[in-house]
Amino acid sequence: MTDYHIGSYRSIDDFVRSKLDAFQTGGLTFRTLFTLMFRESDNVLWEKSEGYRIRKTTYGEARTHILSRAAALKTALGDLPYNAVVGLYLDNSLDWIELFWAILAAGFRPLLMNLRLPAPLLLNAMRVADCRAVIAENGAFDCPVLRPGHISPDGDPIGTGPFGTELFVMSSGTTENVKVCAYSAEEFYYQICDSYGIIREQPQVKKHYEGNLKLLAFLPFYHVFGLIAMYIWFGFFSRTFVQLNDLSPSTIVNTIRRHKVTHVFAVPLFWEKVYEQAKKGIADRGEKTAAKFGRALALWEKLPRPLANAFSKLAFREVRENLFGDSIVFMISGGSFLDPAVHLFFNGIGYPLANGYGMTEIGITSVELSDRQKYLQSGSVGKPMQNAEYRIDESGELWVRGKVTAKYVLSSDGLQSRAGWFQTRDLAECVDGHYRILGRADDLIVGPNGENLNPNAIEPLLKPDGAEVCLIPATDNGASSAVLLLALNRMTTEENAKRIRAALNERIERANLSSSISRIVTVEGPLMKPDEFKLNRLRLRRDCASGALRPFDVSKAREAETNDALLLRVCAIVAAAVNRSEGDVAPDADFFLDLGGTSLDYFALLTRLRDEFNAAFPLEKTDLKTARAIADYIRAEKGGSRGV
Repeated sequence: MTDYHIGSYRSIDDFVRSKLDAFQTGGLTFRTLFTLMFRESDNVLWEKSEGYRIRKTTYGEARTHILSRAAALKTALGDLPYNAVVGLYLDNSLDWIELFWAILAAGFRPLLMNLRLPAPLLLNAMRVADCRAVIAENGAFDCPVLRPGHISPDGDPIGTGPFGTELFVMSSGTTENVKVCAYSAEEFYYQICDSYGIIREQPQVKKHYEGNLKLLAFLPFYHVFGLIAMYIWFGFFSRTFVQLNDLSPSTIVNTIRRHKVTHVFAVPLFWEKVYEQAKKGIADRGEKTAAKFGRALALWEKLPRPLANAFSKLAFREVRENLFGDSIVFMISGGSFLDPAVHLFFNGIGYPLANGYGMTEIGITSVELSDRQKYLQSGSVGKPMQNAEYRIDESGELWVRGKVTAKYVLSSDGLQSRAGWFQTRDLAECVDGHYRILGRADDLIVGPNGENLNPNAIEPLLKPDGAEVCLIPATDNGASSAVLLLALNRMTTEENAKRIRAALNERIERANLSSSISRIVTVEGPLMKPDEFKLNRLRLRRDCASGALRPFDVSKAREAETNDALLLRVCAIVAAAVNRSEGDVAPDADFFLDLGGTSLDYFALLTRLRDEFNAAFPLEKTDLKTARAIADYIRAEKGGSRGV
């Protein structure tokens, strides 16, 4: 018999409605939210793989820990006044959840600190929020720091007292003016109400697998997408979160399969990396298999939905078995534009993938709930949810208002209240009531002829194989202009560089952009830094103006020493990690700067090296960026032989 862990309620809808009613009648406070979130004490809150066993923690166990840790925290920070701001500087973990609630239960307001922010931006955000203490595993700050291990979950529980009234979320910092957005339990109530609207309109979202609904804890809880769309939406209904022990692609895939994860919410970079690896796996099986897959996907796209769904279950069963398995029921991408080919791939093989929209200042306000490819592949983010409202002004910018937006926003410019409409600065269009994000108004460039150029629309038309492009504004001889950055791998040969440049020129001509782009600047790639999840155009614009971008040099890389078997093997492993041929990886090629590897690729590389060479490769080691450095490290671990 299927068990959805909803107690005595007859259906999931009855269960959801009862909890929402209890939230409203109990008072829209964090104490009420906490009580209801941890009410189903026997439900599993957290799962984590530890070797061959899966460790599970229930909501009841976590609740006991939280109240004890709140008492310990209150004792440690007894000099701080009620509602003082306490920072939480941790990655996703059971500790994060317990300490988040412990801060609130101790009468403080948590500041969810963005681990990816550079130190100057992070410290400025702390000053803006008047952060008085920080809970962190490591790091030094200009205030008292408490380590999670010192805040005991085993002592006496905290007595009855007022909870903190707000929490603060930091923006991602891509504008380099970090905003700190305040949310109360009231905004979360309306966000949860909107999640109920989602499952009524798209029943697929509420589906369980073998009686369970489990989310992969991929998106950081300190980010608004991870906090609301993952933790608050699903934690309120006592669903299960599955921890990732590292971010290597193999760990992600294995974790989804082993724990039978049902929901995955992630940023476009994640979906694109999985898509690239899946495509490579299909291509490696031969041209006939790849062609057969392409024909099947094209056929699926033309079929009516009920027939298409049945077709994908049969035609792509083997693809799913080699990817995530059959437990996945719904996936959401958010944060920036996702290639239509990626949407087509995942939806086509039977993994529903939709776009969502939100910002730190407004929470999550829409998700594309249609299963029609017309909307999914267009990049549509759907219709605004029940408690949010959209409008597009005469310049094409999207404005949002509603009960779900931040209570107020703090920044270096002062405090901004939630009154009225919020200007997102995103360009949008509305077709049949479905909204599509076209790019950022801040990214629009005035070309030499005075026309507005949208980089998000232009760059996909120009990008040649083997390179990156980014359109940025510049000033030439006092006049505004558009400059195209062409980023090449440092190890690109002169012949390939000429081929790429010729292909780019041809695409510029074909798109009738010759008069719009004033010049092309060829630089060393990649354009995105390893710790970035999306392109930071403001940084690139600044770096180009200051000369910080490295010009591309056609000097050739050193050839690998043919008598060094270990070095050659490491080069091959590095090549596989970044989906390149072995000949493309020179011993001194930088994994990030030259080969375009991401942090996810790097975790996969270290895991593979650790398994193959049985060497002590700590996953946090980040200074081994070339095949030569890796080979030297392995020799040192193994005793120095060149033939190791």
